[in-house]
Amino acid sequence: MTNATLQWDDVNGQPQHAAWHSEAGRPAPARMQVADDRLAADAAYHLICEGSTLLWQGDFFNARHLMEALKRRLDKPKLRGKAQKNAKPAHPPAPAATPALAFHQQRQVQARRAHILGSILIPLNGDYRIPLRRAPDVQAACTQAWGPADGTARVIALRELQGIVSAYEWRKNGVQIPALQTLGGYDRIHPHYGVFSPVRGEYVDLVAQAPLPATATQTAAVAWDIGTGTGVLAAVLARRGVPQLIATDHAARALACAQDNVQRLGVAAQVQLCNVDLFPPGHADLIVCNPPWLPVRATTSLEQAVYDPDSRMLRGFLAGLAAHLRPGGEGWLILSDLAEHLGLRSRADLLAWTEAAGLRVVGRLDIRPHHRKAQNASDPLHSARAAEVTSLWRLAV
Repeated sequence: MTNATLQWDDVNGQPQHAAWHSEAGRPAPARMQVADDRLAADAAYHLICEGSTLLWQGDFFNARHLMEALKRRLDKPKLRGKAQKNAKPAHPPAPAATPALAFHQQRQVQARRAHILGSILIPLNGDYRIPLRRAPDVQAACTQAWGPADGTARVIALRELQGIVSAYEWRKNGVQIPALQTLGGYDRIHPHYGVFSPVRGEYVDLVAQAPLPATATQTAAVAWDIGTGTGVLAAVLARRGVPQLIATDHAARALACAQDNVQRLGVAAQVQLCNVDLFPPGHADLIVCNPPWLPVRATTSLEQAVYDPDSRMLRGFLAGLAAHLRPGGEGWLILSDLAEHLGLRSRADLLAWTEAAGLRVVGRLDIRPHHRKAQNASDPLHSARAAEVTSLWRLAV
């Protein structure tokens, strides 16, 4: 988000102003023009490619149709007129020289796509109402994401607003977690806006299946869930009989989300939330961490659950683990090897950091992912995704 104020003249020539709001941290637009239902998709595409953003003042559903038209142009660029007549048969692009290069090229494509689709802007009144024809009611979704309306008019990308509404539905309906179902009781996690949803359930299955340290279920035992997010791993451990848990995170949204979920799941008496980066003070019998899996820069708050620049959280967890384990305790590191298959981090690096921290591997559980991307042969990263294994590393001093 930024503190910038946008100014423009509406379709009637009246001056307007509103605060710029971007959850993705996108800077306020330098070139913005008012657009409505008269703007054709091709013209909109060219304006955006030339550096303009479009503040929509027409029918809300036509803005959505324009967004879909831009998606089609990104997926299948059209050639028109002479360009179409003189076009040579298209050849598929040459494969990237390395998996790492393929990954970075794909991120560039995704970034351009996000920029194009994020250039249709929507006004919001100070009460979170959209002042456009046929606009839906997004007040409840915006209130969940941002808190009560404070009277500030805003301008936001339509794509981000769609994300807020989608997150509202995810939170309302919840995500079923098979591991929680197996352990008995309520089995859904309700992710809040800005908190990564546990849609890849294999890492949760590992935590549900790994043998607990002998001391972890004793009366005075305590376990820590480092970077808890939705609180799903803390809830699984509580259901498995760990009497006390401390779940840490440094994001306010994550802590609120985790608190909501442990209450829904009936384990709030066992789980204490703590606002801290990595470890709380003291020692534990079991310390669990599922750090972001790819060591590259995150550009949005949601990406911080996937991207860990220079493996900061991973290395911090390993470096500090031994000092916080009780005798006989274990640290569980849940980590995908996708970064290794992409050439972004080596297995030798991981083992060296583990050894340098005074840790030894006492066991490892592996599971293959079953998400759609692992089966999609057209994905530029398919070979790496098809080889991916997620592991739970059992570490001890």
